[in-house]
Amino acid sequence: MKRWGLLACTLLLMGLGMPADAAPHPAGSTDAVLVGAGDIAACGSGSARTAKLLDDIAGTVFTLGDNVYPDGSARNFDRCYAPTWGRHRDRTRPTVGNHDYRTDGAGPYFAYFGKSAGDPARGYYSYDLGAWHVVVVNSNCDQVDCDKQLRWLDADLTASKAECTVSMWHHPLFTSGLDHRPAKWMSPFFQTLYAHGVELNLSGHNHNYERFQPLDGDGHVDLDRGVLPIVVGTGGASHYGFDRVRPHSLVRNDDTYGVLKLSLRADSYAYQFVPVAGKSFTDSGSGTCH
Repeated sequence: MKRWGLLACTLLLMGLGMPADAAPHPAGSTDAVLVGAGDIAACGSGSARTAKLLDDIAGTVFTLGDNVYPDGSARNFDRCYAPTWGRHRDRTRPTVGNHDYRTDGAGPYFAYFGKSAGDPARGYYSYDLGAWHVVVVNSNCDQVDCDKQLRWLDADLTASKAECTVSMWHHPLFTSGLDHRPAKWMSPFFQTLYAHGVELNLSGHNHNYERFQPLDGDGHVDLDRGVLPIVVGTGGASHYGFDRVRPHSLVRNDDTYGVLKLSLRADSYAYQFVPVAGKSFTDSGSGTCH
């Protein structure tokens, strides 16, 4: 995270939408793995199919919010989430979404995930995974004090000793989705990510997949040290289409459920979108930590 020297050719390939070669992977080294998606469990939706993908992928599971539909009731967690993604609850670090807050201030969400979801009064937290730092932000600024959260984020990233960081929240700042426009209130958070050299920003909310070029804090392409935004709202809820394609959007898909797998190495990463059985869309690439 805090080393700005990148191989320009590597990120140039990413910027052109081509998978870049990762940094050399030392023999015997072990990747930390993050795998997940957002917008997951509506009973009878695609969540059972994406949960089967998790069955075969080891590592830490992340969610990107809207874990259940149509609201975050305990009944929906019991009926829709528990039989599918709930099989992996013990290895899950979740993100809270707006649908989760539709029931009792997201009380059932925090009760279901327990300590893994962080302080119920905040809904944001961070942890270390291998050589990486992971920051989970609560983008529901109508529910929490986001000025206070922004100060926390800056302090957390300042204190982190990790060279590489991945961040995630529910509402995407960068999206071409038809149903939800860009969450402009998240701009100060993205600017903070960029100021600290964060590598990746994952989000959901729009029920589709979209990857952008690496961007600076103002949304301009920065192939040297930009943050790579990826929307992964493909966990199982019915798909949303795309509207006008936003600047710097490289890859889009609105008809495939699946999960994003991140292989996190000491100074680099690789990402791969894994589709459910019967679908062929995928996306993959890699990069070096800043």
